Amino acid sequence: MASLDLDLLRTLCAIASFDSFGAAAVQLGRTQSAVTQQMQRLEEQVGHALFEKHGRGKRLTEHGRRLLAYARQLLAIHDEALRVVQQGGLVGHLRIGAPHDVADTVLPPLLSEVVRNWPMLQVSIQVGRSPFLAEALRRGDIDMAISNRAEEDFEGLPLRSSPTVWLCAADYLHQLGQPIPLVMVDGPSIFRKLGQEALEAAGIPYVQRYSSSSLIGIRAALRAGLGVTARGVEQLDASLRVLGPNEGMPALPDLVYSLYVRRHVANNVTREVYEHLRARLRPGAAFA
Repeated sequence: MASLDLDLLRTLCAIASFDSFGAAAVQLGRTQSAVTQQMQRLEEQVGHALFEKHGRGKRLTEHGRRLLAYARQLLAIHDEALRVVQQGGLVGHLRIGAPHDVADTVLPPLLSEVVRNWPMLQVSIQVGRSPFLAEALRRGDIDMAISNRAEEDFEGLPLRSSPTVWLCAADYLHQLGQPIPLVMVDGPSIFRKLGQEALEAAGIPYVQRYSSSSLIGIRAALRAGLGVTARGVEQLDASLRVLGPNEGMPALPDLVYSLYVRRHVANNVTREVYEHLRARLRPGAAFA
């Protein structure tokens, strides 16, 4: 039985992804004629035409579409096997903590990078508030934590800078000259601190109207029109709007989200993953 050439299958996938022989050739660093010859060889291997004319270009035939599905599976298994062997088959358990604010923005690309390079790792995710995640990291309950606080006790690398803004309901009526009704989280909070400091520095009176222990509660109060909060711009959606300088609100500083680990961590899984991420996040090389 004839064997399929993985290099030819990779070219087939590139053509399908870029919908063009020419674009695939550029991506693969080959000439367009070389790509065409590769597909002719692949057609000889499978015994069927894989492409048919479509306008000025070509599109996959039914046999081509069937082969493409298998090609993607075969290449995924091949690439995973190669990574595992080359990296010594890093296995174990990695526990990562992330704040609610960026659990669905900053965390996903980080997780993708980890799983792509160490598919055998078991990954656990803990979502919570930054100060509590820092305590969990300090106790050893988690191995890594994303935080918007400057944690000098830990070793860290910056992931992203995020603007802090004043948020309120989309239909909220802001009354100049009246005390600002604040919607704030209970307990320690960098957003609570920044908001109150900015208002006090600007001489703007405020009153705490509503508090909650969770971001979900804060968002519910905002949507209900109960007041205003200082929060990361990630929370902005169609139900909310930003209050700015034109409405008398003081500017708020950006916050940097960083990935932290315990200093001199000995766990080989944590250390290897962290060092890889630090190399990938050097200036100009951040993953997304």
